[in-house]
Amino acid sequence: MNRSAMTTALRYGLLSTLAVLVLAPFVGIALASVHPAGGQVGAFSLPSEWSWSNFALAWQSGDFGRLMWSSFVIAVFVVPLTVCFATLAGYALSILGVWGGKGISLAFVLGLTLPVELLVIALYFNMREVGLTNSYTGVILAEIALFLPFGVYWMQSHFASVPRELVEAARVDGARDHTVLARVLLPISWPAITTLAVLVFMWSWNQFLLVLVMMQDPDLRTAPTGLGLFVGQYGTDIPLLSAASLIVIAPIVVVYLLFQRSFVNGLTQGAVKA
Repeated sequence: MNRSAMTTALRYGLLSTLAVLVLAPFVGIALASVHPAGGQVGAFSLPSEWSWSNFALAWQSGDFGRLMWSSFVIAVFVVPLTVCFATLAGYALSILGVWGGKGISLAFVLGLTLPVELLVIALYFNMREVGLTNSYTGVILAEIALFLPFGVYWMQSHFASVPRELVEAARVDGARDHTVLARVLLPISWPAITTLAVLVFMWSWNQFLLVLVMMQDPDLRTAPTGLGLFVGQYGTDIPLLSAASLIVIAPIVVVYLLFQRSFVNGLTQGAVKA
C-alpha cells in the first residue's frame, strides 16, 4: 500500500470512528425509547416488546405541545433578526469600512469569550427593571444579544473573503451601498447565511439556563427547560425519558436535514477561505 492510499485509509478510519462515537448515544436513546414504560433498559438492548406509545405518553405528560410552541415562537424571531443584524454589521465592517471598525470588530470578538453563565444574573436584574422578565420579548432580545458576536464575526469573515473586484465593478456601474449588498453580495452568500441560520436555530432551541432564569412562569418555558423538569418527575423511567429527549431534539434534526447541503457548503467555504 502506497503512502497516499494509507493516508486515505487512516482518514476514513478516523472519520468512521468519530461518526460511531457521535451516533452511538443517539442509537442508545432511540432503542431505550421503545422499551416498555417503566421497564429495565440495558445498553443498546433490543426491546422484547416495541412500545411506540412512549412518545404519546411523554408528549402528554410533559405538555410538550405548549413547550414546543414557546420554543418555536422564540426561534422564529431570534433566527431572522440575528441573521439580519449580523449580515448588516458584517457588511458595514468588512466592505464599507466604517469609522472605528477595528475596535468594533474586536469588541464582537471579545463578546465570544463571555459565557452566558457569567451574564445571566446581571441580565435578569436588568430585564426585570424594564419589565421584560417572564416574557418572550425579554428572552428574544437576550438571545439575539448573545448570538450576535459570533454572527457578526462569521459574516464579516465571509464578506472579507469576497473578491473586491465584484464590489468595485458594481460601484463603477453606479450601484449604491444597499444595492451592492442586495444584488451583488447576498446572492453569493446564501451558504454562509444558511449555515449561520441553522447554528442560531440550534443555539436558540437548546438554550436552557437563560430561559430558566428569565422565565418563572411554567406556561412560557421552552422545550429544553420543560425537559429538565420532566427529568425530575420521571428520572427513573428511562424509556419515557428517552422518548421525551427525542421529541425535544427532533426539530433540530429536521432543520439540519432540510438545509444540510447549504449548511455543509457554508462550512466548507469557510474552511477553504480560512
